Amino acid sequence: MIRMESTLGFRKCAFLVFLLLLFPLRAIKAADVTSTLMIGGSRIDVTIETGDAPLSQPDVMKWVQSAAESVTAYYGHFPVPHLTLRIISFDGNSIRHGMTWGKHGGLIEIHAGSKTTPADFADDWMLTHEMIHLAFPSMEDEHHWIEEGLSVYVEPIARIRAGHWTAPQMWSDLVRDMPKGLPKDGDAGLDHTHTWGRTYWGGALFCFVADVEIRKQTKNKKGLEDALRGILNAGGDINQDWDLEKALKMGDTAAGVEVLQKLYADWKDKPVQVDLAAMWKQLGVESDGGTVRLLDDAPLSAVRRAIEMGTPSAKASEGTAPAVPKNNSSASRPLAVYAGRTARSN
Repeated sequence: MIRMESTLGFRKCAFLVFLLLLFPLRAIKAADVTSTLMIGGSRIDVTIETGDAPLSQPDVMKWVQSAAESVTAYYGHFPVPHLTLRIISFDGNSIRHGMTWGKHGGLIEIHAGSKTTPADFADDWMLTHEMIHLAFPSMEDEHHWIEEGLSVYVEPIARIRAGHWTAPQMWSDLVRDMPKGLPKDGDAGLDHTHTWGRTYWGGALFCFVADVEIRKQTKNKKGLEDALRGILNAGGDINQDWDLEKALKMGDTAAGVEVLQKLYADWKDKPVQVDLAAMWKQLGVESDGGTVRLLDDAPLSAVRRAIEMGTPSAKASEGTAPAVPKNNSSASRPLAVYAGRTARSN
């Protein structure tokens, strides 16, 4: 299974397989820089392919650490025991073309511009998005929406949990972008409508509605993270090929309520409209079109806060689950440590 994010957001699996056959994964060259990051019991081997566009190793490794901490904060542990991460430089100032494979335990390639600033790295979402792909089993093509939707939805929450993003930033983005996932004329349900909006944001909308419903049914004792942790802890990572029904059933069992399976039955074959304006009001998310205010006297404001920072049951479900950083500050004690570093030069 290959998962790819790009500025276009389109998946071309057959073309990618062709490219991989034509151009195998790059061998480490003499000018590459390699580092190892340990997070919990997991190891991330990082190769920075500098070429003619050198990258700052400290900036890159801080970026990798932040993404790994974010995913760990949400799932309670890093999704796979060993990840190989290849960062390929180019002459520019952005992050592009992330790709995740379920092979060799976990493999990610992502491109970073040599002019990318520390602030740009700190603002990036793509590497966290790719690492979240590691935490869910590989699906058939018609279920690509759940793979991408999970990464779209979980990514900002994970960054908040680790202290690398803020709740107002997340809700502002969701109010702006979540309508992209609503069904349009001619929609035939999530399993049959493979547009960019329905794949990425339709999947995210599914996750958002499921998260709120799980918390409502459990009186805010559990959330979507309980379901996803249950799937992951049962062995459902990217290296496994599962049926979607199996994963959703496992998630419902872990959450203790049958939300995911029922929601999927409703959404898979037909368009279902969601009253987002009513949901924002219930959650206490008030937008003026540019900024948001978070209201703590709304009916579901406690649910909103639990989505942001987690529920006690989720935090306690894993012995390795990190504490939430105080004041949402990334200056808290890091979860990841460097285990080794080698710089190879000509």
